[in-house]
Amino acid sequence: MASNLRVIFLFLWSLQCGGGQVNVQQRPPIQVALLKEKVSIPCKVTFPYMMKYTKFSIIYYWINSVGKKTFIYNKSVEIHIPPGEENRTTTQSYNYKTMPLESTSFTGTYYCEVKWNDIAKMGGGIFVLVRDAGYIQTSYTWEILITLTALLAALSITGTALLLWKRKVVCPGRNQLLNIPRHKMETQPPSANPAPATPIYDCLDSQQVDVYSVLGSNTEKLSCRRSPPMKTPKKQGTLEESFDTLYENI
Repeated sequence: MASNLRVIFLFLWSLQCGGGQVNVQQRPPIQVALLKEKVSIPCKVTFPYMMKYTKFSIIYYWINSVGKKTFIYNKSVEIHIPPGEENRTTTQSYNYKTMPLESTSFTGTYYCEVKWNDIAKMGGGIFVLVRDAGYIQTSYTWEILITLTALLAALSITGTALLLWKRKVVCPGRNQLLNIPRHKMETQPPSANPAPATPIYDCLDSQQVDVYSVLGSNTEKLSCRRSPPMKTPKKQGTLEESFDTLYENI
């Protein structure tokens, strides 16, 4: 009975060592690549430091969108067990960089598969999207500024036109009054005989005569005030009388 339990325990332990401690991981699950660019295919292999698992081979391949499988690279690996690390689990990274991708047809899922003598483990794969152009960040700043400038200019022109139209509608007589004399002067032909004076000019002429008469009277008064008294003739008469008296005495 004890021997049977020992056999079952050894069998379960061998299964655990064979499959439970071996794993293959691929991260990240998605990559984006451009044309003429190389892609790195990561592959992390987890295994125990045991003679059974220190020798293995890594196979890289990819499957395109139609399901076609294409092998890329094959590599054999042999690991030396460090002293004192027996039966301990380790994780080793094996990245493979592809050749430059020539076209978008290289889009697909790239896998990493690890094979031991009796065990094979495959990673989850990495989907690689190949694009002919990178992401171009579009900026709408200039478009928005140009649109706002054009809108403001249109509103300004419209407002100016409305103001001019409103002024023309509210004050139509002003423009007509300003245009009447010019229109008459341009359309009226020159006449040989002058037009007779209107009553307005007659009134102005009569007033002008009165003004001149007033100005004349004021001028005479000023001249009389400014002229000095005539004393010289009186002096001459006195001299003649004195000569006559002297002559009579002689």
